[in-house]
Amino acid sequence: MIKAVIFDMDGLLIDSEPFWQESENLVFNSLGINTSKEMFEIFMGKRIDEVVDAMWEIQTWNHKSKTEVVDTIVNNVIKLVKEKGKALTGVYNVLENLKNSSIKVGLASSSKMKIIEAVLDKLNIREYFEVVHSAEYEEYGKPHPQIFISTAKMLGVNPNECLVFEDSLNGVISALAANMKCFAIPESGALNLRKFIISNKILNNLNEFKLADLESL
Repeated sequence: MIKAVIFDMDGLLIDSEPFWQESENLVFNSLGINTSKEMFEIFMGKRIDEVVDAMWEIQTWNHKSKTEVVDTIVNNVIKLVKEKGKALTGVYNVLENLKNSSIKVGLASSSKMKIIEAVLDKLNIREYFEVVHSAEYEEYGKPHPQIFISTAKMLGVNPNECLVFEDSLNGVISALAANMKCFAIPESGALNLRKFIISNKILNNLNEFKLADLESL
């Protein structure tokens, strides 16, 4: 029986994946490193420090430390969230429906907490979440399952009593590895779309989710 729903954030609640791509492109290109759509899909859902570490392994750079690169990207994303951030289709509807039910609601994001705070304020959705957790407080980020396991513990439920909403393949793998159910809402035109078949269900947007769906899980 599902007792809690856990949401990812970037690309699921807010259309922020373009912000990440813009910020990472800007910073990595300034360091002489080429980026691509394929690269962004591979890294989607992962912590930014792990992305920077991976890029460093591919090609080292001069003049900026990895920490400085992370901070620059994060600050750029926050700026774009505040300027252009918009909720994705169905966000307010599904959060209101869950608020009026007995289901607990949490947020588990790979983003740093200061980005999460900026998004919650921009979309005015802080009140809907009993627990908000960032992978920056875990030893490993997604696709490792620990962020979801920790969020379930904070919500006071078992992992197998949780449904996760994710837009990235790394997030789906993380949720399933935590022994949770997972509904995927992949980005339109995702190159790895076929791989999302491992999720319990694929939706086009959050409006397609109904509370009655929980009864079949």
